[in-house]
Amino acid sequence: MSMTGSLPHPPMGWNSYDYFDTTVNEEQVRENAEYMARYLKPYGWEYIVVDIEWYSKVAGQSRDKYQYVPFGELEMDEYSRLLPDVSRFPSSKDKKGFKPLADHVHDLGLKFGIHMMRGIPRIAAHTKTKIKGSDLRADEVADPYSICPWNPDMYGVDPDSPAAQKYYDSLLELYSSWGVDLIKCDDICRMDAKSAKAEISMLHRAIKNCGRDIILSLSPGPAIIDEHDFYKRNANMWRITDDFWDNWGSLKDMFDRCRKWQPYVCDNSYPDCDMLPIGMIGKGFGQERNTRFSFDEQKTMITLWSVFRSPLMIGANLALLDDETFKLLTNERIYTMARSIRESKEVYKDDRFIVWEGRSLDNGYIAIFNISDSLQHDIPATIKQGSIEMWTGRVLNDLDDMSIAPHAVIALMTE
Repeated sequence: MSMTGSLPHPPMGWNSYDYFDTTVNEEQVRENAEYMARYLKPYGWEYIVVDIEWYSKVAGQSRDKYQYVPFGELEMDEYSRLLPDVSRFPSSKDKKGFKPLADHVHDLGLKFGIHMMRGIPRIAAHTKTKIKGSDLRADEVADPYSICPWNPDMYGVDPDSPAAQKYYDSLLELYSSWGVDLIKCDDICRMDAKSAKAEISMLHRAIKNCGRDIILSLSPGPAIIDEHDFYKRNANMWRITDDFWDNWGSLKDMFDRCRKWQPYVCDNSYPDCDMLPIGMIGKGFGQERNTRFSFDEQKTMITLWSVFRSPLMIGANLALLDDETFKLLTNERIYTMARSIRESKEVYKDDRFIVWEGRSLDNGYIAIFNISDSLQHDIPATIKQGSIEMWTGRVLNDLDDMSIAPHAVIALMTE
């Protein structure tokens, strides 16, 4: 069992990235948190996660050239630790950090998470700022040859530095004081950098030592399947894909990823299919749009994530949810399954259908997916009389007269 936070079921929540990219601000986070608390919390949704570059003073500028502005000004304390940009998160002034915002989220009955990049700010190394608890400086912790290929903000940490663990300990001391419940660490999961595996271990130790129950999520994927035991020992969630967006090809590919990772899913340790790009997304990327997934494809995605036991993180701006998307996110049967299913696995596959089965203490579950581009009959499954199709609530006694639309699913709850 992992020694990070305790997760008896996959986390369900909201993440700012798919809609806001790097630009989310405090008002928008509060708006989404208040919506979740009012409308979605009864169905199991509870995490509010502020994604990448909350510390950047230039986030979103020159977006036609850069997603992450090179050498942009960052908010940082005297110990080389990034702080929220005060202009976007005004309650963080006077070095309060995310504590006021986290307190508000907690007061709503929700949990609060933040994104972080692997490593230490490059500007800290260049200016030789302090490391809390050490006489060494940031330049003596940083590895100048370890740079994320897609985000220029950080150097990797040199695991051989005597202050390397102290730096990660100081980060978790700070995040714990803010009331952080989940950390999504980026540029680390697929171990592109030589030091990434050691930095995962350092993060794990820092969480263990910080005195707070904090969930550790690793990104981006694809995670290395031969490292499944290492991930399980050191983290709670790890991405099995690169960024997942709203196209059928990516969704169809996820069936293979889920089948391969299924043996390694267990309580507290969840291979992660990435966020749910539903509703309104893309504004921070300059292409605000409703998801390109059809309604059937969205049900297929949510069902697969749920029966596989992936974390569920909504990518939409909740304040802009339409009635159709709201119904997708408030189906009590589906999200009860997501929180309670165990021992699920793929039991059938051909060029038209994929079937998953699983059980909870009270119910059996069968998900029959049409992965073809045409209407399909001759469904390769049998069910008990009185089974309930969870998306519609329809009671079924057999599947003889049923058909499944292209890219659609029948999700069944049986006794």
